[in-house]
Amino acid sequence: MAIEVFNRCEKKYMLDKEQYEAVINKMSSHMEVDAYNKDNKFYMISNIYYDTPDDRLIRASIEKPAYKEKMRVRSYGVPGIDDNVFVEIKKKYNGIVNKRRTGIKLGDAYDYLDGKITAGMLEKKNERINRQVIGEIDYFKHFYNLQPKLYLSYERMAYFEKNDGSFRVTFDTDITTRRHDVRLELGSYGKKIMPENMFLMEIKINKAVPMWFTKILSEYDIYPVSFSKYGTEYKQYIMENLKRKDEFVCLNQFLQQQQTIQSVLAHQC
Repeated sequence: MAIEVFNRCEKKYMLDKEQYEAVINKMSSHMEVDAYNKDNKFYMISNIYYDTPDDRLIRASIEKPAYKEKMRVRSYGVPGIDDNVFVEIKKKYNGIVNKRRTGIKLGDAYDYLDGKITAGMLEKKNERINRQVIGEIDYFKHFYNLQPKLYLSYERMAYFEKNDGSFRVTFDTDITTRRHDVRLELGSYGKKIMPENMFLMEIKINKAVPMWFTKILSEYDIYPVSFSKYGTEYKQYIMENLKRKDEFVCLNQFLQQQQTIQSVLAHQC
């Protein structure tokens, strides 16, 4: 049964191909490949990110607050409309990630998130649904008036430490996004947001990072980075729109302007 609740610390690193191959080679005696990586091949993860009409969640997130949250629908590979996917909320507070999700059919996920059926109707259609999690998702969905904003997929290679599944290392590449045809069943195509032959490495831990892995990072001069897939796409999206309008306003100024506008509107209500 898939795990539906996660609490862990996550750290990110950006690797070139040479560093990636070196790390893989060095950690091979300590780690084993995820079951999804059949024949040591990357597997695809695809997501739909939901946000407010004015992109409130991602705008707040890129300001790097102590607390941030997001909601998405996730699948492994390209799902059919009757295949199982996960609807999940991901929250982060002071570096600790909490992820809560429940599995439902893709068609039901669309109907529920588009407001065609209620959470109660969804529970009746799926007896195995996690009622507590769907209750939290339902509150989140209505509180923010969410809508589908972004399709985002990537290829992943994942490893677990032998005899200790609490330490996990993943490598993501070929990050692909689009803001049209935001549906999982249409497959992966769109804009690439990261250079070719670059890998986003994430370590996911419940305890301390093993010393042997720390030595690998030091040996190859690999340091933590701040990188959000959705956040990176959003920044690029905003800058492209500014260029199209021939507006010479830096991104920070633009975001500040948006916050000011929203603040004024809120006080007028």
